[in-house]
Amino acid sequence: MRLKPLRLPDSGPLLGAGYLLLWLLLWLTVQPYWMLPYGLRFGALLLVPVRYWGWLLGGELVATAGIGLVHGLTRGWLGFAVDELPEPLVMASSLWLLRRFNLHASLHSPQEVTRLLLSVVLVVTATTAVDAALLALVSTPGSPELIIGVLGEELLSHYLGILLIVPLMIMLLRTRIERRALASLFMDGLLVMLPSMTILLVLSEQAAPQPQFARVLSLAPVLFFAFRHGWRGASLAMLVTSLGMTLVDQHLGHAPSTAAAYLFLAVAGTGALMLGSATDALRRSSERVAEQNVYLGAVNRRLDQLAHQLRDAARGNLQTDENQRRHLAAELHDELGQNITAIQTHVKLAQARLLQAGMEDISTSINTILAHMRRALHRLLDDLRPAVLDEFGLLRALDEGPIRDLLSAAGMVYRTELHGDPRLLDDDTRTAIYRLVQESATNAVKHAKASEFRLRLRIGERQGIAVAVLDLRDDGTGLPSRLPRGGRGLQGMRDRVTSLGGQFRLRPAPAGVHLRILLRGSNHLPESSQGT
Repeated sequence: MRLKPLRLPDSGPLLGAGYLLLWLLLWLTVQPYWMLPYGLRFGALLLVPVRYWGWLLGGELVATAGIGLVHGLTRGWLGFAVDELPEPLVMASSLWLLRRFNLHASLHSPQEVTRLLLSVVLVVTATTAVDAALLALVSTPGSPELIIGVLGEELLSHYLGILLIVPLMIMLLRTRIERRALASLFMDGLLVMLPSMTILLVLSEQAAPQPQFARVLSLAPVLFFAFRHGWRGASLAMLVTSLGMTLVDQHLGHAPSTAAAYLFLAVAGTGALMLGSATDALRRSSERVAEQNVYLGAVNRRLDQLAHQLRDAARGNLQTDENQRRHLAAELHDELGQNITAIQTHVKLAQARLLQAGMEDISTSINTILAHMRRALHRLLDDLRPAVLDEFGLLRALDEGPIRDLLSAAGMVYRTELHGDPRLLDDDTRTAIYRLVQESATNAVKHAKASEFRLRLRIGERQGIAVAVLDLRDDGTGLPSRLPRGGRGLQGMRDRVTSLGGQFRLRPAPAGVHLRILLRGSNHLPESSQGT
């Protein structure tokens, strides 16, 4: 569950009053190189609609005037206006222009962090330049070093104030965070930040150089939080670390840390913020990749299911086709074959009468026609359902059956190399192998003008599944560059192999056609056959 960001009240007076209270609270923490109210002003002008800016700047001026009255307003109201008005007005003008150029209060990506930090540099430089011009007008001649020191302190303190406050404001007002991430951030704060602050306090009580070493060491948790919790963790760790360094100095009565220490803090904070944003972007990218992988996995599983369904449907069509062929072959054998036999019987019985009538040539013609019809019927029956496959089995049917007769009649040499036990294969696969060899041999006879046809069949077992590797080749003219329209030979073979979940490859050969086909059995082998 994600926590929603805080909502600002849609009321100028309420925003102004709240801003005034926050300004007064943060003013109590102001030290050299530590100007959190400046960061509050930048964040408020960045996040609040422009129509409420007057209430914010008015609240700030009231708070500043009240602080001045408490400490004694020695410059008068004119001096107060000259000192306090230019800086907020310059910042408001700069941010108004930047917002017009689509500056967004977002640290979602390294590009947005870079854009925001560049805007911070521009605004801080502009306000510092205005302060430099005012100091040059009111300062006495001969004090350029004092002016440079004041401007350097102001530049660093303003940038550091924005770096510490603005990411926290963006996190509270513009981003959502999951409860689990917030709980993890809190636990890491207890387990990491508290020991780090304790180490900082202990080392700061020692003599130099331990205090300087402690300040450098205290930035290690910032990097840890940047890697683990992104820019949110980096900004919170930076704020806690910087606050801890300031409190330790006050507790021990040390002089405020030098400009070099706070400059190091600003540089480290900038790097940690960019590192945290890059970590967030990388994490989001990894999550998107993981989601896409899950989606693609689901799609692949669905595609596999569809492929299995298509193969099952194609296998069912093949089985239906073979059953119809078997039924048609049986009908033709029983009906037409018996009728031809009956006609031959009647002709033989009538042969004596035909001889007496001088019509012996008619008897011979009828017997010749009937013999031709019987041979045509046998070829048709073999095409419909090869009886030799049922009678002799796959290996003998391939080696000694009609395929050899076909090739021998065409004057081609038929070489076979058969290995394995066909009983490992299901009936559909055995029938498919015979059909593939039959179609390939027929193509070689009709189109290839070949002198030799080679068949190699290996049947074995792989990972508990029967596998048949079929290698067919001839030494003919090969395939034409463009296959003729209507040719279904190779495509029919490919479809038959695909329907059984096999692989069909037309391999390059110097002459002729070379086919390599892999077929798998539909079921796992029984344990008794796996060991053979």
